[in-house]
Amino acid sequence: MELGAFSISLAVKNIDASRAFYEKFGFKVIGGDASQNWLILRNNNHTLGLFQDMLEKNTLTFNPGWDDNAMPVDTFTDVRDLQRQIKSLGVELLMEADEESSGPASFIAIDPDGNPVLVDQHV
Repeated sequence: MELGAFSISLAVKNIDASRAFYEKFGFKVIGGDASQNWLILRNNNHTLGLFQDMLEKNTLTFNPGWDDNAMPVDTFTDVRDLQRQIKSLGVELLMEADEESSGPASFIAIDPDGNPVLVDQHV
């Protein structure tokens, strides 16, 4: 099952303090908008999303259709196909993508320890 690019989306209390902290670990801002309370940071092939007042919990995030640099790839498994595969394996979803739609969509599962797993397609 090809899930696309992987990152950790952090629910932060203060985006500026969090950015400054992770910059000390060598992360650099590559996207987002701090005035909208979200930033994407990278250090080599490690990606963190900082989201202030947008997420309830830290979230494992997969992006079908993107490579590790958030660039579109030529071929990928659509989020709706991934959703059908996951559901067929008995995983309950907290939020589902509209099966009749196309393009950007997402679904969320919760792992056994309560961690959200977001599969979020932007293409």
